[in-house]
Parts: sequence; C-alpha cells; structure tokens
Amino acid sequence: MCGIVGYIGYREAYPIIIKGLQRLEYRGYDSAGIVLFDGEKTHLSKTKGKVEDLRNKAENSIRTSGKLGLGHTRWATHGVPNDVNSHPHYSNSGDLMIIHNGIIENYDAIKQALIKRGYTFESDTDTEVLVNLIEEVKNKEGVKLGKAVQIALNQVVGAYAIAVFDRTKPDEIVVAKLGSPLAIGIGENEYFIASDASPFIEYTNNAVYLEDEEMAIVRIGKEIKLRKIKDDAIAYPNILELQLNLEEIEKGGYDHFMLKEIYEQPRAILDTYRGRLLANKGIIKMAGIDQNLEKFLNANRIIIVACGTSWHAGLVAEYIFEDLARIPVEVEYASEFRYRNPVITDKDVLIAISQSGETADTLAAIKLAKEKGAFVFGVCNVVGSSIARETHAGAYTHAGPEIGVASTKAFTTQITVLTLIALKLAHEKGTLSQSKYHEFLAELEGIPAKVEKTLLSNPVVEEISHIYKDSTNCLYLGRGYNFPVALEGALKLKEISYIHAEGYPAAEMKHGPIALIDEQMPVIVIATKKGHYEKVVSNIQEIKSRKGKIIAIVTEGDQSVKELADHVIEVPETSESLSPLLTTIPLQLLSYHIAVMRGCNVDQPRNLAKSVTVE
Repeated sequence: MCGIVGYIGYREAYPIIIKGLQRLEYRGYDSAGIVLFDGEKTHLSKTKGKVEDLRNKAENSIRTSGKLGLGHTRWATHGVPNDVNSHPHYSNSGDLMIIHNGIIENYDAIKQALIKRGYTFESDTDTEVLVNLIEEVKNKEGVKLGKAVQIALNQVVGAYAIAVFDRTKPDEIVVAKLGSPLAIGIGENEYFIASDASPFIEYTNNAVYLEDEEMAIVRIGKEIKLRKIKDDAIAYPNILELQLNLEEIEKGGYDHFMLKEIYEQPRAILDTYRGRLLANKGIIKMAGIDQNLEKFLNANRIIIVACGTSWHAGLVAEYIFEDLARIPVEVEYASEFRYRNPVITDKDVLIAISQSGETADTLAAIKLAKEKGAFVFGVCNVVGSSIARETHAGAYTHAGPEIGVASTKAFTTQITVLTLIALKLAHEKGTLSQSKYHEFLAELEGIPAKVEKTLLSNPVVEEISHIYKDSTNCLYLGRGYNFPVALEGALKLKEISYIHAEGYPAAEMKHGPIALIDEQMPVIVIATKKGHYEKVVSNIQEIKSRKGKIIAIVTEGDQSVKELADHVIEVPETSESLSPLLTTIPLQLLSYHIAVMRGCNVDQPRNLAKSVTVE
C-alpha cells in the first residue's frame, strides 16, 4: 500500500524515480508525486491519477534535473485523493520535504497543537502534520535533521515508512520505518530508497531492509548510518545480496502481469518444492520444520492466521493438516484475531501466511501469539520481509515477484508449502501408511505438469467468459477441499471485474442462496470426481431444475456432470487433497478474461493494494 522511491547520488534522479514508481504500481494507489533538487531549488509536481499522469505533468511543468529526488504513490487514508493531498509534502518553511507510507494515529492532536503555535496546513493529510512536527523539533531543539526525525517519531503513534530531505543540507536523506517496509539500495557513491527492491534492481544488488523502529541517514560519499528510534542506540546494517532479477518483474510479452503470473504457476510450484521434495527417496527436507519438529508434533493445535487469498490457502491447509496429519487446526482472519482476546498457549503453533510478508494485521497477530508463548511459523514469498524476520521459523514459497494485485501464484505456492509440511508431519506421526505417503509425494511431484495441462483450457475459458462478462452476480460452489477454492474464485472475480460474487459450500446452497438462482445466474461448480462427487452432482441437479446456468470444473473424461452443465472445463485427475492446485487455475483465467472484456484494470483494480501495511 503506497510506494516510496528516493535517490541521492551522481545520476539524474528523475528517470530512476519515475521508473521506480511504475514498478511499484502493483501496490495500489490513487495519486502520485515527485520532488527534485537541482543543487539550488526544489521542483515539485504531484497529481491525482497514475504515474503516467505524473510523468506528463512533471515534464510539462517543472525542471526535471537534479541528483536528488523523492517520489511517491499514495493510497488515500487521511484526505480524499487529489493533487493537494498527494505526496511529497513541504514543511511550512519550505525547507523540509517528506514522503510517507502508513498512518499517524494521533495526527489530529499534534495538528491542533501546531496550529496554536502558528503552523498552517494545505492538505488534509497526517503526513503534512508529521513534516511540520519534524521542522518544529529541528528549530526548537536546534538539532540536525536526523535527530529531529528521531525526536518527532517518538511523539507519534501509528505506522510509517518515511524519507525526509532538508534543502539546506542537500547531501543526505533521512529514512525511518515502523510497520511499513523500506529498503535501501547501496551503490557506488549513491543510495536508492524504496518500498521494495524492484525500483533499483538494475543498479545494485546490495540492500539493507530497515527493521521496525530503525532510522537511517544516507549521505553521499559516506557509509550508511543506522540508529534505533527509541533510544538512539547504534544499529548495524545487515547488507543482503538480492536474488531478484529484472526479467522477473517485466511482463515478458504478456498483456498483463496477472496473466503472466497465472502461466508461471507450473514453474512456481516446481520452484517451491525444488530441493525440499525428494520423491524417489521418500524425503521432505524443510529446515524450518526439521529444526522445530517437536514443536509441531507436540502441538495441541495449529492456528493459521492470514488475510484475503492467503486466508483461503489456510482453509485448504486446514483440510490437509487434519486429514493427513490428524492435528486440530483453526483458521482465523488475522484482522479479527487479536481483537477477540483469543486463547493462546505455549502448546500452540501459529502459522502466519502472507504473500508480501508485510501484512499489518498478520504481523499484529504474530506479535500477540509470541507474547502468549506460542511457536510462530511464517509462510511468505518475500525474502527479508517483516514476517520472515518476526517469526521463530518459516518457509519461503519461492514464487518469484507477484506484481498483479490479485494473487494467483501466491495461492498455489502457499498451498504447496503447506502440503509439504502436512505430509512431513503425517509421515513423522505415522498417520499415513508408507505406501500412501510415497503415493502423495509422487503425485505432488507431478502437479506442475498437470497445471500445464490445465492451462490448455484457456481458449474454452475465454469463450465462456464472453458469454457471462455482463453478469451482475455469480455463485461459486465447492465441497471439501474445494470449498476454499470456491471462495477464492469468487474473490478473484470481485477483485478485478467488480462483479458481485459469493462462494459457498455446495450443500449450503439450499439453506439460502438457492433463492437467488434463476436463468440469469451463472453458477460455477467445482465437481471433480474425488471426494463428494455424488453430492455435488445432486447440487447441480438442484440448480438445473431452477434454470441456473452451470459452469462446471470437472475431472477430464467426466460424463455425468457434462450432461447437466451448460459448460464444462476439464482438469487432470489427481488426489482430492491436491485438487485445489488444479481447480483454481480455470477460475483465475475466468476472472481474468471477464475483467479484460469489461475493460477493467486487471493488474491494478480500483481501491485495492497489493501489500496492506495499515490496519
């Protein structure tokens, strides 16, 4: 949510910042801005709309030269999306400029106090309050910018990632973090600042990720200087070598990142289990599990916390863990978890799932569970992310960058990791026979090829999408392992096409949703042969008798459902517990094609952000 890009060094800052902001568009935003310093003056341009709108405005209204600059994409919290509320913001004197991700919760009290002392405000933002608070501290205390930032941040409540520049001291930028991610790229006599590494990956592969309540001062010609915000203690930078490459964050010939990422799933799933799954030897190697095996085997229960698509992956995992490993599982919305005073003990294991590793609600749940003594295990995609650092142990999905706001390969790779864990625990506990265990390993190893085959259904899905692109409502039904897939399919359609859709367990249809069914209602039913097949066929007959339009996801070769459904999309046969890795693919394609046909912004749907770093 929101995006930060900054540069200080020997290159022209403007093209680096504009390109960096474009790379961060996946995070979701409604306005954008840039400020540049040319050695004498600052040049500010900002606008409601997209980065391309900012580029057009800036190049026609300001001088775009300078070796220092800050850029920002804003997702509105305080104040409506408009030019004035966009970042960067100046202090009253015009000396300080700031960009900010997050929320300052006590901004109004600070603002009223500053107004009484003569400060004025142009915007409705909490960010403009913060930059003026920093300026007041700097002037009143007679301190340098870095110290002023530290003192001011000890007075605010909330979350932030900030970059601040003082035009009277143009050789440094001060950055700080609490809650929202912030990375510093380290080059030769230059520094890059960004919400993640994608804006600077072609310039350097060395980066420092700030920890919560850390600040840094980057100066031309000097080493990075880190301090703890609370007590001013010196911190020492952990410089990481980035594994990201430029090709991974480009579209690679696809029309949209989402379509590219749907088609990357065979490789992503393979990369997720590569080196972990040795099917021919009957071995699953996962360091985070191997080193903490007793924690899992002795757990009274596993609590899974997540949001959105990751929550749906957690629901699939609930079936897998309980079915295979016979461990009780509870799946919780991270956004509700800590607010209901949950019962947590040191006999619990909490698994936190997040694509970005920065989800604020999930991080809050982790903190609560650790305070209660639970063992916390993270599943995320981003190396060095907050969740990776805050958990006791974990496993990366290795899905590669996911740029599209609507998660696709994150979902299937999360399920893959969780399946590996469940199978390992089941083997250790003896809840699976040796033959069944080896059968599962072989089947999981073959999933990427079956996903490849499932993707061949794309032309059929595109034809179906054309028929139903103007629908106003859709129902998604599934049972057992595929009930969470129905929820995920409905979420995808809502997210990117803006069609109202709901997912239900198929048996629950007659307890209310059946009242909605008529000849205008498309109903997407997951009806694979394994599991509750006969029950789902009965549900389909109930829909058919009420003239509903049926789109069925079936096992290849199926005849019974084909006779009842208006449309069928075939997937290869696999075990019931692995079927979500296949049945979700046509639903991703369906939502994608419908959204494209409706003229929607597939990669950046309205009002949504990729990484939700505020509550």
